[in-house]
Amino acid sequence: MIQMKSRLNVIDNSGAVVAECIKVLKNAKWAEVGDEIVVAVKKARPVSESLSASMSAAKIRKGDVRRAVIVRTKKEIRRPDGRYVRFDDNACVLLNNQQQPLGSRILGLVSAELRFKNWVKVVSLAPRVV
Repeated sequence: MIQMKSRLNVIDNSGAVVAECIKVLKNAKWAEVGDEIVVAVKKARPVSESLSASMSAAKIRKGDVRRAVIVRTKKEIRRPDGRYVRFDDNACVLLNNQQQPLGSRILGLVSAELRFKNWVKVVSLAPRVV
């Protein structure tokens, strides 16, 4: 259950490390795995000026506001077979304007519920789906 001011780890290679939820993009107080949110980047990896001039991709800086999809939550998720799945942290993947992942790689596992919520591109980039 992610709500306003919740901190999430960013698990793609876009350059962001920690993001804070500033808006849940559905008519609810909180979001769960597979929901889209608006985040502000709170901590980012440093980008050198010479490297950023040669790269065409827009790198993420501290303070950037982006959309993201939630891929893991500490709050347990009930599966249809009765099992509960819980993760150690809250994590997200940043998105571009076309609802595609901003990074080219996803580092760490993601929840299988993403496949049922039509985030197939995120699932295909992930090394492990639980």
